[in-house]
Amino acid sequence: MADLEPRISGHLRKMITHLGEPVEYRLPLDDELVELNPLIGQPIRLTFSGDIHCLHCGRKTRKSFNQGFCYPCFTRLPQCDSCIVKPEKCHYHEGTCRDPAWGERHCFQPHVVYLANSSGLKVGITRGEQVPTRWIDQGAIQALPILEVDNRLHSGLIEQIIASHVSDKTNWRTMLKGQVEPLDLKAERDRLLDLCALQLDDLRQSYGADAIRALDRDVVSIEYPVEQYPAKVGTHNFDKQPVVEGVLQGVKGQYLILDTGVINIRKFAAYNVELSY
Repeated sequence: MADLEPRISGHLRKMITHLGEPVEYRLPLDDELVELNPLIGQPIRLTFSGDIHCLHCGRKTRKSFNQGFCYPCFTRLPQCDSCIVKPEKCHYHEGTCRDPAWGERHCFQPHVVYLANSSGLKVGITRGEQVPTRWIDQGAIQALPILEVDNRLHSGLIEQIIASHVSDKTNWRTMLKGQVEPLDLKAERDRLLDLCALQLDDLRQSYGADAIRALDRDVVSIEYPVEQYPAKVGTHNFDKQPVVEGVLQGVKGQYLILDTGVINIRKFAAYNVELSY
C-alpha cells in the first residue's frame, strides 16, 4: 500500500451516525471527529499504539472490558451490569441497583420495542431517544417500532416474549455481506402481536392497561455508504494485529469494511490509534 500521511490520533469510541441517504458516519478520536463517508474508496491505515485507557476513569488497562472499560469500572458501573444485556433481569426494585440515580435516568424512561431487518427479522428494544441510532448500530436495513413502555424492565419482558417466536440477535457476518432481502415488517408485526397477545395481556394486567402501548409508525428504511460488500467476511483484530490497513469500501453498523477485512470499531473502544489516509 502507498505511503499514507498520519492525520490524527486518539482513543476510539463507537462511531457517531446520522440518518441520511446514505447514513453519515463520523469516527471519534478523543475530541476530534473524522468524517468517514468522504474516505470511502480511499486507502486508510489504523495503527494501534498498544495503549488502552478506560472510557470512564481514564485508567490505563491491559485489557478492555465491555467495550472500553477497565476491570474495576466493569464490576462497579451500572452500565456494565448484566441487566443491561438482559433487561428482563432488572433488579432496581430489589434495592440492588449499582447506581439508583443512573438507573432512574436511563432505565425509567420510555423504551421502544421494535422489529428490525439486519440479517433477517429480529426483535429488539431501545430507549426512545436512541431511535434510529440503535438500528443503524445493528446494521438494519429496515426497522419498525411496534410497542412503547415506560421503563427498561417492561421492554425486556416483552422482548423475551416475542423472542420465543423470532430471533433477538443479529448475524453480523450475514449483515456485512449485504445480501439481506427486504421484509414486510408491518405484516410481521401483526403476526407476532397476534401470537403473543395472551402473554402481553397478562403483562397489562400486572402493570396496568396503559403499560404497553401499541405504535402505528411507518417502516424506516436505512441505506449505508458501502461501495462493495465482501463476498467472504474476514476480521481484523488490534489485539493480534496492531496495524489495520486497506481500501475503505464502506461502513455499516459499527464496522469499517476494507478490502482486506472488516473491523468492529465499537469492540475496540478506548484503544489509542493513529489514523492515516
